[in-house]
Amino acid sequence: MDAVVTWVDVRERLPRDGLPVAATTGRYPSGGGEDPDAASGEDFWLVLPMYFTTLHIAEDGTEHRECFIDSDQVVRLPYGRPCAEPVTHWAYLPTLPGMSVHQMLGEGARTALRTVLDE
Repeated sequence: MDAVVTWVDVRERLPRDGLPVAATTGRYPSGGGEDPDAASGEDFWLVLPMYFTTLHIAEDGTEHRECFIDSDQVVRLPYGRPCAEPVTHWAYLPTLPGMSVHQMLGEGARTALRTVLDE
């Protein structure tokens, strides 16, 4: 199965609220850590799964608008706004194999998985 990825510049358009997306940029902290030579202080640009939301309220009560949230609840802002790891480009993650959705729950997930595995 192949997926077509279309990258979008955040300066042109932001994704729809709540959908999974990918990509971030930033710089690794300098020094320290278990392996001081491992990318210490280097810039990075990588594909990282997250979702976009028009409003996110952090655990400390801080409100963030139009932001990207990763699985560790790290808030990343679109490029051009103050952020240590801004998102420059985004792409919608592919849908589940043979489907037009990003998630399935319960019996529907089991049925869909059996269907694609039996093809």
